[in-house]
Amino acid sequence: MTEKFRSTTITEGDSRSPNRSMLRAIGYGDEDFKKPFIGLANGHSTLNPCNAGLQPLADAADAAIRAAGGMPQMFGTITVTDGISMGTEGMKYSLVSREVIADSIETAVQSQFMDGVLAIGGCDKNMPGAMIGLCRMNLPAIFVYGGTIKPGHHKGEDLQIVSVFEAVGSLNAGKMSREDFECIERCALPGTGACGGMYTANTMSSAFEALGMSLPYSSTMANEDAEKVASTEESARVLVEAVKKGLKTRDIVTKKSVENAVAVIMAVGGSTNAVLHFLAITHAAQVDWTIDDFERIRKKVPVLCDLKPSGRYVATDFHRAGGVPQVMKMLLEHGVLHGECITITGKTIAETLADIPAEPRKDQDVIRPWSNPMYEQGHLAILRGNLAPEGCVAKITGLKNPVITGPAKVFDSEPAAMEAILGDRIHAGDVVIIRYEGPKGGPGMREMLSPTGALIGKGLGESVGLITDGRFSGGTWGMVVGHVAPEAYEGGLIALVQEGDSVTIDARQLLIQLNVPDAEIAKRRAAWKQPAPRYTRGVLAKYAKLVGTASKGAVTD
Repeated sequence: MTEKFRSTTITEGDSRSPNRSMLRAIGYGDEDFKKPFIGLANGHSTLNPCNAGLQPLADAADAAIRAAGGMPQMFGTITVTDGISMGTEGMKYSLVSREVIADSIETAVQSQFMDGVLAIGGCDKNMPGAMIGLCRMNLPAIFVYGGTIKPGHHKGEDLQIVSVFEAVGSLNAGKMSREDFECIERCALPGTGACGGMYTANTMSSAFEALGMSLPYSSTMANEDAEKVASTEESARVLVEAVKKGLKTRDIVTKKSVENAVAVIMAVGGSTNAVLHFLAITHAAQVDWTIDDFERIRKKVPVLCDLKPSGRYVATDFHRAGGVPQVMKMLLEHGVLHGECITITGKTIAETLADIPAEPRKDQDVIRPWSNPMYEQGHLAILRGNLAPEGCVAKITGLKNPVITGPAKVFDSEPAAMEAILGDRIHAGDVVIIRYEGPKGGPGMREMLSPTGALIGKGLGESVGLITDGRFSGGTWGMVVGHVAPEAYEGGLIALVQEGDSVTIDARQLLIQLNVPDAEIAKRRAAWKQPAPRYTRGVLAKYAKLVGTASKGAVTD
C-alpha cells in the first residue's frame, strides 16, 4: 500500500524500505509512518544571544507537531554572530552563512523526504537563509522567529548593541567617560533575543510576517516572553494543517506578497540588507523582481514607525503599539497592500487583518497615523550614476540634508578606514570610500557597523558620506551608501576613485557620481588590474568563485 505523504510513499519491498528500519531505531512505530514527516530546522546555538534562546522553542514545536499528528525530525543549522564578528575578518563569513543555511536545510529536507519544514532562527542571516531554502524546495513551510531582545538601560536611555558601537566613537572623541562606556558595554544586552531595534533580524522577521510565512504578531515578540512559546506551538499546528492541505511556499511567496513585504519594510524603516536578501529570496522563489522594484514601492509608502536606529523606539515598544498587523492594516486601508494574498494559515491578508483598527492607538507614538508619518516616502533609496550603474542602496532617514559633494578619502579595506576614523583623519565634508569589500572582493561583503558607528559617535554622521561595495548593519544610519555594483574587484568604477576626487551622493536625485572627466576615467581603467584573490582555499574561496553581483542578491546558484 502506498501512503499519503511524500516521506512515506513506500511500497512493501521497495528499495526505500530500509529507511523504516532506521526510523524504528529512533522510536517510530507502525502508525507513525502514516503521518507527515515535518522537518524542524533548529538554529539553536550558544554563540550569541540571538540564538541561545531557541532550544525551548524547538522543543515546544517538536511537542506541538506530534500533538497535531505529525512526526518531527529535528536537525541543526549554523549561525554567525555578526555583533561579535563585526569589524573583523570573521565578518566575511556572515553573508556566506546565508547560503550555508539555505543549502543545509535543502540538503536535510530533500535527502530525508520530509513533507514540510518549520524553521526557527534568530540572528540576521537565519531568516533569509531559511527562506531561500524553503523557496527552492517549494514544500509547505513556516518560519518561526526566535524573538527580539529586551532593551538594556543606562541613565534613562534604552540600549541595544548599536549603542556599544557608537559609544566606541564617543569615547575615542572624548565625548564619553570611561565609566559610562563600561556601563553601556555591560548593560546593553540584558538577556536572549536578536538585536532589538529595527535592524536586520527584526526587519526580516517583520517582512516574513507581511509575506504570510509567519504568524501574526510573531515577528516582534521578545524571546524571553511566554507568548513566544505559545506562538511557536501554534505555528507548528498551522504547518501540519498546511501539509495536509498541500499549501506550499510558492503559493504564498508571489510577486504581490513580496510587494506587501517590501511595503512593510519601508513603513517600519527597515534595514538596507532587506534589499539584498529579498533579491535572493525572489530568485529562489522564481518571482520576477529586480532592484528597481524597491524604488517603485518606496515612492508610494511612507515611513510610519519611529524605530531605532534613526528613531527612538525598539521592537518591544513596536509590539506593544500594535506591531506588524497594525502597520499592515494601515497600508491595506490606503491601497498599498494586496489583501487577497494567501498566508500560511490559509486565510488571506484581508481576512487576517479584519479586526485590526484602521489607525493606530492614540496612547502611543511608536506607530504614527497615516496623516502624520515620519517621512512621506520610504527610506531605502536605490541610487544610480557612474559609480553604480547597476544600482546601490542608501538609507536616507534621519538626515537633515541627504546630499553631499566632497573629497574622497579612499581605503581598500574596512580596517584601514576604521583606523583613519579613530585617528581623526576624517573630517566633515569628506566622502569615505571603502572598496574591495564586495561579494567577490571581500570576499563575503562584510557589514560596516564599526566605521559607521564610530562616525556617529564622533558626531560626523550627518556631515561625512560613506560609500562601499560592502554592506551595512541594520543598525547603521547616516549618509551611507552600500551594495555598490559593479564592485571594485570586478572593475567597477569604485575601484578607480583616487584620493581627493570629488564625489557626490544625492538621495533627492537618486544619484551617486564620481565627478572626474571621462578621459581621465578611461586612462585609469586602462591601468587597473584585478588584484589577486584574498582567499584561494576553503569556504571563502569557493564563495568568491560562485557568488554573483549584489544588484541581483549576491546569490551562489
